[in-house]
Amino acid sequence: MSDLLFLKLGGSLLTDKTAVESPRPTVIARLAEEIAAARAERPSLRLLLGHGSGSFGHVAAAEHGTRQSVQTVAQWHGFAHVSAAAARLNRIITEALLAAGVPAISLQPSASAVCTGGRIVQLAAEPVMAALDAGLLPVVYGDVAFDTQQGGTIISTEEVLSFLAGVLPERPSWLLLAGETPGVLGTDGAVIPSITQANFAEIEPALGQSRGTDVTGGMASKVQQMLQLAHAHAGLQMRIFSGLEPGNLRQLLVLPETAVGTVISDQ
Repeated sequence: MSDLLFLKLGGSLLTDKTAVESPRPTVIARLAEEIAAARAERPSLRLLLGHGSGSFGHVAAAEHGTRQSVQTVAQWHGFAHVSAAAARLNRIITEALLAAGVPAISLQPSASAVCTGGRIVQLAAEPVMAALDAGLLPVVYGDVAFDTQQGGTIISTEEVLSFLAGVLPERPSWLLLAGETPGVLGTDGAVIPSITQANFAEIEPALGQSRGTDVTGGMASKVQQMLQLAHAHAGLQMRIFSGLEPGNLRQLLVLPETAVGTVISDQ
């Protein structure tokens, strides 16, 4: 099994998505400490971290309509404001990691991403691999991107990680998604332990939208993206779990097979 793991820290975990630019510093600091502890416990771990924009980028993007199209002067000004908002949260995350002793380096997706019709067609993979090979923790995030058809758009963290999973010479064995819920919840409120194409239609009605503003879709959209990713990359598994539960992140970085949350796989 590959020592390369992808980790996504959700915007709803890192921020209060019902308020504007409202980070959760205590949660962020604890997550950074857990990443540091996991790296010390598992020296062979190669980790790519992506994080959502939460109440930073999503609120700005919803205000300016950036996801759909960027054409007018006002929309391009909005594009720049969304980029700055996403970068502000990214700076908070990377500073917390550095404070915890993790050599994190931010790799801004919009610096190299090119989209067509809202889909990524180009994103630099070489800096990611160079960072991993140097023993650093590369950090990417949901960001704006230039688009050959619609001028500009928004690319979610999941879309960035999904694209990189297909172009990096080393393939991840797991994509861990830490949010504020204990997993994907069914209509009875219980965690659904496993989701595949075979049972997705059955559980889809239980998947609601995100709490707060999210321009890239709610849980149903994210689960569909993960199923498509699992189908495209044989052997890749995803796990959705609570990052609010202390110790969960450290345990899963050390042993991703730990039975916590919801596993999403192709079969």
